[in-house]
Amino acid sequence: MKSFLRKIVLGVAVVSALGAASGVAIAQDINIIAVTHGQANDPFWSVVKNGVSAGAKDAGVSIDYRAPETFDMVAMSQLIDAAVNQKPAGLIVSIPDSSALGPSIKKAVAAGIPVISINSGSDVSKSLGALLHVGQDEYSAGKAAGEKLKEMGGKVAICVNQEVGNVSLDQRCQGFSDGFAGSVTVLPVSNDPADVRAKVKAALSSNAAIDTIMALGASTAGEPSLAAVADAGMTGKIKVATFDLSADFLKAVAAGDAAFAIDQQQFLQGYLPVVFLANYAKYGLIPGGNVPSGPNLITKEKAAQVVELSAKGIR
Repeated sequence: MKSFLRKIVLGVAVVSALGAASGVAIAQDINIIAVTHGQANDPFWSVVKNGVSAGAKDAGVSIDYRAPETFDMVAMSQLIDAAVNQKPAGLIVSIPDSSALGPSIKKAVAAGIPVISINSGSDVSKSLGALLHVGQDEYSAGKAAGEKLKEMGGKVAICVNQEVGNVSLDQRCQGFSDGFAGSVTVLPVSNDPADVRAKVKAALSSNAAIDTIMALGASTAGEPSLAAVADAGMTGKIKVATFDLSADFLKAVAAGDAAFAIDQQQFLQGYLPVVFLANYAKYGLIPGGNVPSGPNLITKEKAAQVVELSAKGIR
């Protein structure tokens, strides 16, 4: 997978170099709009936005990143509609709820705007008319995590979901449950770390048999879950894993206080679609299928290497 992604990035660089060598002007008049369900101040989505910005710089195009203030599908569909009215050269969207966002995405496609989906919606992207999807298969990633935690001896787990109703996160929990093959309870929480910490602590207090926690976001759920385990005096005794990365969670993995983190390389989810759409606008070039950006399990052996890049907003 990593080799495949390296080939894609190398191909993008070659195309860009050829354009520069042949005297093609930097296409500042090419405007691409990204509309996601995740705010740029969210630690995960800030990395996506960093990738978007880097892609625009490397491709020589302008980019506009937009997101609703909260997880709000009505507001997000309105942002997509507004983007369509501006007739950009390309549109990047995440699709956490295809029923709510599908009509707006189809409007973009009908208007002749090339669309690439990222992060969520790999299962519906093609049917809505997107050119391709950049992300990971959430169910498969969850199942791999469940199988790994089962292998580590887990029997009773909670899946900490900070956005119940986000299809991708629901798929993560379902995949985790199927792979874990033990007792799994979904714990609905908010995006507030204090709320997550309190609810995980309450769950541990009410069921002493819980030996595994699967969090669906490193900063929003993984770190507060680790704090709740520490509050309960169970650090190192309860296995805690998370989707996505944060510097502090990776430090816990490196120290043996957390099991692992699942890296979907969200920087690439921001970077690649911008470069793909730029080259599509300039040369009519586009990959022939979806690009899997993950999953990669970051275990104790790998964690220390990734901490610095995570702190820099790249991993």
